[in-house]
Amino acid sequence: MVGQDVAPARPAVVENRHPQYAYPPAFLFISNGKRVDESYRSVIRWSEGPWSSTGSSDIAEMPILLKDNIETADMPTTAGSLALADNAPGRDAPLVARLRAAGAVIVGKTNLSEWANIRSSDSISGWSAVGGQTLNPYDPARTPCGSSSGSGAAVALGLTPAAIGTETDGSITCPASVNGVVGFKPTVGLVSRTHIVPISHSQDTAGPMAATVRDAARVLTVIAGSDPADAATVEADARKTDYAAALDAGSLRGARIGVMRFLKGYSPETQAVFEQNLQALRDAGAVLIDLPEGPDGRTLGEAEFKVLLYELKHDLNAYLASTDPTQVKTRTLAEVIAFNAAEPRETVLFGQDIFEQAQALGGLDDPDYVQARATSLRLAGEEGIDRLMRAHSLSALVAPTTSRAWTNDPKDDDDMQGAASRLAAVAGYPHLTVPMGFDRNMPIGLSFIGGKWDDARILSLGYAFEQATQARRPPPVSRP
Repeated sequence: MVGQDVAPARPAVVENRHPQYAYPPAFLFISNGKRVDESYRSVIRWSEGPWSSTGSSDIAEMPILLKDNIETADMPTTAGSLALADNAPGRDAPLVARLRAAGAVIVGKTNLSEWANIRSSDSISGWSAVGGQTLNPYDPARTPCGSSSGSGAAVALGLTPAAIGTETDGSITCPASVNGVVGFKPTVGLVSRTHIVPISHSQDTAGPMAATVRDAARVLTVIAGSDPADAATVEADARKTDYAAALDAGSLRGARIGVMRFLKGYSPETQAVFEQNLQALRDAGAVLIDLPEGPDGRTLGEAEFKVLLYELKHDLNAYLASTDPTQVKTRTLAEVIAFNAAEPRETVLFGQDIFEQAQALGGLDDPDYVQARATSLRLAGEEGIDRLMRAHSLSALVAPTTSRAWTNDPKDDDDMQGAASRLAAVAGYPHLTVPMGFDRNMPIGLSFIGGKWDDARILSLGYAFEQATQARRPPPVSRP
């Protein structure tokens, strides 16, 4: 049976400290969420409480789900892998501590593409050995994308107003786009990565996924900030602001927006919706500048992948060494590879060729790595986003985030079409996706990309677009 939305976005409760942002008790969200999510498997684990809200921010009592590569003191953190099934070191990641201090209520962990999609070139988005296959709420036969699959699907289903995802390249923005929600990848260094299962210290970041830009901005305001254990965040306290207060529905007026025409491969249907939304930007007062040429995408992609391989081995080994050896027996990437090879539940659908490639490489002092990182950063940053924005005096770049969700069947010809994530991911710059319409009844998003520390501006431009278009439509949820 096809029903209406799962629940009102802001149901009223008695004596809430922030009546404009009133939420029912966490146990109601959880009981409702368990019922609705039974068919979609976006949540890998629900919190057993106790749930308390002692903060006084405007996200006090907001229920939030976390991707299951982010540590919490009260739940295991598995990254979807059976090798980490007992990984419960009893510590909150700094971003989680910030959420709790602000009064947010952590109600559970979301499923993800196992090891954040870095294990195999044949990996299936939204599948993990621990959580199974997360389904797209708009069409269960189509991908939820990844690797923050469960976070995107959960917000689309209305299980919580917001969730936290992580991104190395596209892992917040793609699942947000194909699940019809807002996703924001901040500037790398704005949000701490400590106690998050890593891939790449050059590109990894956590960020909010939400039903609205305002909710994403409110959550970002809380989780942003410096962390002595994460050297990349040294400037975060000085750079952060109240991102929700900075939102301006009129911010598109006079804004110069670069249209990344050099990005190819989108479906004709997505391209048509994109052109309609370019007109919506013009109608809101933006000045659009077509950009027919960008950096060398092939060279950039090759250099990026090499960097990810080297950093995966280094960073994952460091993370595993920080876990409790009585809980996590696999202490290195090499031991995880051996574990997977001996565990048929891990390799039932695909192998681990990327893990094996990473393991074969040397350390971060290898000249091959040093050159690859310099090349990727130069092409994405100095000769990519920075050059384009400086040459045309731009406020932001835009493109379709990707086309409609492809099928979950790896054997058919329906595959991903187009992607806007690489430049911002490699440069470490902010990238926001906002729902812009539908491609054959599947949601698609519009990407806003800016320069380093342009997070507030990008969120405000996306907010102005969201308010002008109101394109988001929740999925028709089949109630169990």
